[in-house]
Amino acid sequence: MLSYILKRLAFAIPTLLIVITISFFLMRVAPGGPFDGERQLPPEIEANLEAVYHLDEPLPMQYLRYMNNLVHGDFGPSFKYKDFSVTELIMQGFPVSLEIGGLAIALALLIGLPLGVIAALKRNSAADYFVMSLALGGIAVPNFVIAPIMALVFGVLLGWLPAGGWNGGAWPNLVLPVVALSIQQIAYIARMMRASMIETLGSHFIRTARAKGLNEMQVVMRHALRPAMLPVVSYLGPAIAGIVTGSVVIEQIFGIPGIGRYFVQGALNRDYTLVMGTVVFYGALIVLMNLLVDLLYSVLDPQIRYDD
Repeated sequence: MLSYILKRLAFAIPTLLIVITISFFLMRVAPGGPFDGERQLPPEIEANLEAVYHLDEPLPMQYLRYMNNLVHGDFGPSFKYKDFSVTELIMQGFPVSLEIGGLAIALALLIGLPLGVIAALKRNSAADYFVMSLALGGIAVPNFVIAPIMALVFGVLLGWLPAGGWNGGAWPNLVLPVVALSIQQIAYIARMMRASMIETLGSHFIRTARAKGLNEMQVVMRHALRPAMLPVVSYLGPAIAGIVTGSVVIEQIFGIPGIGRYFVQGALNRDYTLVMGTVVFYGALIVLMNLLVDLLYSVLDPQIRYDD
């Protein structure tokens, strides 16, 4: 197991290096710069700022300098948030995004898994068609459409919940963003769980379990559920990383100070170091989540083993 983990981490290093390199040069070749704004700075002041942040150096030298700082755990200073480093901004935004994303994933699993199982057990029935229709609608309608509608209806027109704001993570402020973020995930999980459960229920070991006299509930809970969840677990790795660090639209719409909102502001302001910091953090999180998913396979399926 240990050797497998070390190999995976070793293979992840080149992948992260490629992602960092491509992101670095794409940010630099994009039009505009971190000190461009509505108010034009005098040329001498702009030149001094570029010298302070080493932006006057050739691109290869800037890249080597950034990689050297990154190896030492330094994401650099933010060009726009003058009093904060990129590390401080990420550490401020990540707990907020983690709370919203974690609740959204938990809600998606709590609703999506049972819906998928019910649709599989009631295959080609009215319940199956109803669940899959809802899932198709959840996939087809993006969250940047759902979120404003929910804010308008439940926040403005009905006044049941706050239409925006964080308020220290109070639960009324969490309901709308968490639900809006989880709807699409519920749909994906329900569809995958249905397809996987149907395939699992047709397996030989399921027929053997039924031949032993077990009722349908025992067959599903004891024998079919765990192997049927493998495709869902595969999906959860990148999905969790994407939701936690990439809930950009939801955080913007509801005014939540998460890492996704910092990423958008950094991209709009050409805050190179802030964008690069979130990209590196996001890439590392994806690698970690995929590794955890692979290790979880051996828990769900005893036939899967990672031997040293």
